[in-house]
Amino acid sequence: MSTLRAGHAHSDVVAVELSPLERTILNRCQQAFPACDRPFAQIASELGIDEDIVLATLRRLQKAGVLSRIGGVVRSGRLGASTLAAMAVPEHDLERVAAIVSAFDEVNHNYRREHQVNLWFVVVAPDADTLEQVLHDMEAATGYRVLRLPMLEQYHIDLGFTI
Repeated sequence: MSTLRAGHAHSDVVAVELSPLERTILNRCQQAFPACDRPFAQIASELGIDEDIVLATLRRLQKAGVLSRIGGVVRSGRLGASTLAAMAVPEHDLERVAAIVSAFDEVNHNYRREHQVNLWFVVVAPDADTLEQVLHDMEAATGYRVLRLPMLEQYHIDLGFTI
């Protein structure tokens, strides 16, 4: 068994014991995710297991907080508009505000940083006007100003981590 520290950026982190199969599935999903009608069936076939096992495992791990999402990463600027954003939220209100931010479809995750500006997230929208409207709506919903941090220089960061 392997231990993975799981949890959300705005909540307590817990240790989760992972089986060898869970580790294999998580590692396979992180790189070269199949772009086909049934990607989990393809992954299952590659691993020699049933698609239902892959899906059940991923659902269980998501429910346990080991993973928050499975989805593509698109190079910034290729599809629509995006920005790194941040907010300065008092500690006592951080969980409420993080839940509101995460509820926007244009945000795939948020995370806490040890700083006055302590809630960070990326917002992606179809165009610049929609992006700005989402940020405005977020400010109205939370009562806090959103700091917009547009990309000045592009870097490719491999988000895969061998577990």
